[in-house]
Amino acid sequence: MKKIFAVLLFVFAISLLVAGQQTIHNDSLNITVGTNTFWWSGVIEHGSNMPMTQPYQSDFRNNCYTNQVQPLLLSSSGVVIWSEQPFAIHFVPGKLNINAKSTVFQQTKAGNTLKDAYHFSSKTYFPPSGEMPDSLLFSSPQYNTWIELVYNQNQKDVMAYARNILANGLPAGVLMIDDNWQEDYGNWSFHPARFPNPKQMIDSLHNVGFKVMVWVCPFVSPDSYIFRDLISKKYFVTDDNGYPAMIKWWNGSSAELDLTNPDATTWFKAQLDRLTKEFGVDGFKFDAGDFEFYVNVHSLKPNVSPADHCEAWAKIGLDYPLNEYRAMWKMGGQPLGERLHDKEHGFEALQQLIPNMLVEGLMGYYFSCPDMIGGGEVTSFENNNLFDQESVVRSAQCHALMPMMQFSVAPWRVLDQEHMEAVKIAVKIREKFKGYILELAQNAAKTGEPILKPMEFNYPNQGYAQIVDQFLLGDTMLVAPVLVKGATTRKVVLPEGKWKSFDGQVFKGPKTVEIKVALNDLPYFEKIK
Repeated sequence: MKKIFAVLLFVFAISLLVAGQQTIHNDSLNITVGTNTFWWSGVIEHGSNMPMTQPYQSDFRNNCYTNQVQPLLLSSSGVVIWSEQPFAIHFVPGKLNINAKSTVFQQTKAGNTLKDAYHFSSKTYFPPSGEMPDSLLFSSPQYNTWIELVYNQNQKDVMAYARNILANGLPAGVLMIDDNWQEDYGNWSFHPARFPNPKQMIDSLHNVGFKVMVWVCPFVSPDSYIFRDLISKKYFVTDDNGYPAMIKWWNGSSAELDLTNPDATTWFKAQLDRLTKEFGVDGFKFDAGDFEFYVNVHSLKPNVSPADHCEAWAKIGLDYPLNEYRAMWKMGGQPLGERLHDKEHGFEALQQLIPNMLVEGLMGYYFSCPDMIGGGEVTSFENNNLFDQESVVRSAQCHALMPMMQFSVAPWRVLDQEHMEAVKIAVKIREKFKGYILELAQNAAKTGEPILKPMEFNYPNQGYAQIVDQFLLGDTMLVAPVLVKGATTRKVVLPEGKWKSFDGQVFKGPKTVEIKVALNDLPYFEKIK
């Protein structure tokens, strides 16, 4: 028996050597970075810093930076670094350091390219589930009531918003009713004064082609009867005194569900299931769940990290195909809709969308949405004097050929006729290619192949690693949205092959072309050979 065990151990060791994999038990790992090697980290909010070329640091042990995180680093030379636990990153040109206490790092030479590194990671650490979120998230635009209604969510204005979508020539899709539709945090019933007949409302929305999502979070208001009921059942994370911890978040201070407690999870799912059965709610926007809300708290399960709590929150969405998340941990490959963190209004924020979306895909979060068209940060819309109609149009165009596109601010309210028409043209472009986008989403669910990809992914080691203002949609489309205010031309880098442009021109790559662009134009190129 000892000889057999020794032989098996030897074979296992040899297999790791063949794969180039090392398990490193040190608290830190130092890597020399060559001039022509580039690294991407799994902090989605820092996508505009990727690949790392300038000094950069992050520490996501207690902080998910308001968005998805993956404990992964990928290099353009095919190297993969993974850990089951969060860690800190420090990069200066030529040197990369990652460190964390009590963390095992796995470093693998998976091949020679970014694509090799990604596919090894996908297969090994976050294999595709074979399932995808509800297909309507990809085939039609999404509409979120946040910017229009903020905390005044009510039946009358929700219905008016939906009617205006159709009246202004936009197609029905997923309609998300945001925060404050409910009676209280934790009391997930429609507020009777604001929603006198929610079943009738949802039936009406269904009849004209919408599916309906409602906003939820893991918080419970401490002055509610729900709190008094759940405290006796020990469903909350606690402070050092064993009392429910009062967590400060953007809506004040609340108790927070301990989802390491199976009974608390069962209770929360029962609230969601009641909404689906009683009112016909189709799905849920799962907000909050950020690491920082779980720092220095205690739970039923011992030694639980903030990241573990975030993951527990994420797993609830697996039972609801129509879902959306913003904070996320280690759930790549799963059928979860992932939205970028709320961005401000304007061109500076618009320019963050592509690099952040590219990193989302590289980290296995390929069912992704680039925030809300025109920006999802509500304070950006409080001063109408600073409003930029052109940026809304370019934002809609940027969304149009991404996995999902989501409206919130009503374009018919804030745009003149010329700019509104440009937005409708962007939606029509999406309509033209929605079958292709849906096909890519279905393929991602089966194979793990990202829907959006950086040029370096398909065309490695050709000098494309730092191009983050254009992207590949699948393998046969290159998209280069206009991201600069007042631009009348757009430079586009075309890789090898023959490419037909949105305006009918044919170019043979590799080459850089400069094309003329009008307000209505979304530059895209289809590979024809």
